[in-house]
Amino acid sequence: PHRESPPPSGTVPHIISVTPIIHDGGMPAHVPTATSVDFASAARTLTREARRQGLVGPSFRCPPRLVGVDRTLRRRADGAIVSVRLRGRPWAAVLADMIEGVIVANQLAPPHADRVRASLWSVCGAEPTLSGDDCGPITRVA
Repeated sequence: PHRESPPPSGTVPHIISVTPIIHDGGMPAHVPTATSVDFASAARTLTREARRQGLVGPSFRCPPRLVGVDRTLRRRADGAIVSVRLRGRPWAAVLADMIEGVIVANQLAPPHADRVRASLWSVCGAEPTLSGDDCGPITRVA
């Protein structure tokens, strides 16, 4: 190991940065995190749209009963319950889990699953031009 000799007395020691200069910039833009109000609004919108399309409109809850997971699904005789973790997650990730919950609860396969997924994103306002955003502040990531 290389050792530097101590600086002469009365001088300021030279500081060696271990963080590359590229990382010394500002923090990335704020990513909207999920709130319970956004979650409740999205749950109503997604369930309503699923039922409109003749699908099972699952119930939504948070957080999942299992520790350490972002999403779970429980099937019941009268439908399904999709549980999603909100805390510390970007809103787009939470909404993506909710939409996938509808797809899985209805056991949809491509290409029908793809069409339903696209329509659910759309009903939540995840289009390039956001108009009438029913589901809260989102930016489509997938």
